[in-house]
Amino acid sequence: MTASGPTTITFPSGDAECVGDLWLPAGTSPEQPLPIVILGHGLGATRGMGLGRYAERFAQAGIAALAFDYRHFGDSGGEPRQLLSIPRQREDWQSAIAWARSHAAIDPGRVAIWGSSFGGGHVLWVAARDHSLAAVIAQCPFTDGLASSMTLGPKSTVKVTSAAIADQLGALLGRPPRTVALAGPAGSAALMTAPDALPGYERLNEEGGDATGEVAARIALTLSLDRPGRGAGRIESPTLAIVCEPDTVAPDRATLRHLQRAANPAIEVRQVPWGHFDIYFGEPFEQLVAEQTHFLQVHLGLTPGPAPLAAEEATP
Repeated sequence: MTASGPTTITFPSGDAECVGDLWLPAGTSPEQPLPIVILGHGLGATRGMGLGRYAERFAQAGIAALAFDYRHFGDSGGEPRQLLSIPRQREDWQSAIAWARSHAAIDPGRVAIWGSSFGGGHVLWVAARDHSLAAVIAQCPFTDGLASSMTLGPKSTVKVTSAAIADQLGALLGRPPRTVALAGPAGSAALMTAPDALPGYERLNEEGGDATGEVAARIALTLSLDRPGRGAGRIESPTLAIVCEPDTVAPDRATLRHLQRAANPAIEVRQVPWGHFDIYFGEPFEQLVAEQTHFLQVHLGLTPGPAPLAAEEATP
């Protein structure tokens, strides 16, 4: 099956509109409502940073796919720009789901959500509250803000915290945001300073993203308090959690600890021997997008092809 699209769409969320790309399976009939998977990216990332490749594959498998930008980022509305608000982004997810369920071409009972990195944490949080979702995929999910914050060295921690306090005080005075880099070298004022963070982020952005590489620094004051992995036990929808080992950005040990404590039969844990940014490209991408497509087909009521072999099974 081929895919048609993408078509640019908008949907209201809070005080602004979010913009997304909608991919549809080619040759579909209006009389046959489609299943859909909604895709959202990670920390400060936009939909142009690789999400289209996933969306197109899913659409080729018979699943409509919507990749959207959060408010304050990319093509979506919201002022000030580059404001990373965890509650607002989760509201954007809920708004995207509401839009999909009200769309005439979509089957409201077959809505799935897919999030990567920071978006992976969001979908776990949403799924813990919305039990009518048909399926959930959390790829290299951010599950524990404290664990992620501890990946920064002391120099970066001091610099980022100082900028965050200044940004928060400036916001109270009506000043424009003071920003910090999303990714940078060790010791810099960046939210991610692991060796693979900056090259990985830049490679994704070069693919067609329009991210500035910066966010309002105030997010650092609340990031360590956010632990969406704690809600894993409340998820009822079939969920595929893909955990990178090692993960230098969303520490795999913390993620596995949350998932093991949840002991939730609804969650299938897939541990992969690739880094946080490796999975967007090359063989890791091909392997995982095939597994994700099969998972979605199974849980969205489609006839799946043969289950793909895991990388370790496919190796002679």
